[in-house]
Amino acid sequence: MRTIAEIHHPKCRISVFLWNQKYLVKLEQEGLEQTFKINQFDVPDEAVLKEMINEEFIESAVKRFDEMRTSLSKMIKT
Repeated sequence: MRTIAEIHHPKCRISVFLWNQKYLVKLEQEGLEQTFKINQFDVPDEAVLKEMINEEFIESAVKRFDEMRTSLSKMIKT
């Protein structure tokens, strides 16, 4: 697995990897993580991939982290 990029964002840690002809976009926040696998051939190049990781994409993931945290909290309480 090769690290392509570390994207700095105040709400989560974002790492981009290349592995087995797939880009892995990994977002982490407070013990939770989301990983998106994208076929390497579906994206023209790494620069375009980085452009795809825009604020709209990140905010959507941050909302999902909130949902994940709520689900985890409910699971732990039962």
